[in-house]
Amino acid sequence: MPETVAPVADIAARGYAHPEVLVSTQWVADHLEDPDVRIVESDEDVLLYETGHIPGAAKIDWVADLNDPLIRDYIDRPRFQRLLRSKGINDSTTIIFYGDKNNWWATYAFWVFRLFGVENLRVMDGGRLRWAEEGREIVTAVPRALEGNITVKDRDDIRNRVFREQVLEHVKSGRSLVDVRSPEEYRGERMHMPEYPNEGALRGGHIPGARSIPWGRAINQETHTFRPANELRTIYQEENGLKPDEDVIVYCRIGERSSHTWFALTYLLGFENVRNYDGSWTEWGNVVKAPVEKP
Repeated sequence: MPETVAPVADIAARGYAHPEVLVSTQWVADHLEDPDVRIVESDEDVLLYETGHIPGAAKIDWVADLNDPLIRDYIDRPRFQRLLRSKGINDSTTIIFYGDKNNWWATYAFWVFRLFGVENLRVMDGGRLRWAEEGREIVTAVPRALEGNITVKDRDDIRNRVFREQVLEHVKSGRSLVDVRSPEEYRGERMHMPEYPNEGALRGGHIPGARSIPWGRAINQETHTFRPANELRTIYQEENGLKPDEDVIVYCRIGERSSHTWFALTYLLGFENVRNYDGSWTEWGNVVKAPVEKP
């Protein structure tokens, strides 16, 4: 490993509720030839995989693979099952996600897989950036996988997902809501992240009562890995008053950044009932008479 790469604490030593859901870059390197492990890259930049990826990794395109091409929703069970089988995934396969942007798209894919009840999911801590900074191998060859045999369940839109009408009831009841977007978006100064085109909604602001906790606070920006549990508890519980046993809804612009916070709260801190509103601000900020709040 290059001497300039910042060291990280062992995952098992960070105090997570479910440390088994994260694996290190070294663990992945040790399992590149493991037939029971399938590495999956999912990026915001859908062309990034082709420039180079972890040896043997398959690509999941969040636009073309996971989203229905006609309506704004995810694909159905038969199409999802065909997708996973085409990537060589079996019922016994352990799936390792990683990606760009400190894994926010990797956790988005993880969240969609959980909607279909897929088990044995892991995230490579540090993502694509950590792997590259450690000087590990990157290849352009696309692997050919034998057809898998996985059987997936019907999509469950209740346990981890929430819709606009449910969010409105959540707001009326005064329960916890987390806006994980940038402070500028939360304040209504922008409709998208500062470095992106300012588009996506007709109105700016946030859902009434939402706390502003940008998703990236969960990440150590130097190492690209998740912060230890004590630091995460400081951010989410001590600073913002969230409680592990309460009903929490997270949202962003289209549900991808908020899936990262959903992952951190659910698996790293052990929160019992966190749901992701994937309609998020693209839906809420365009709905006639939807309540909007600004500081």
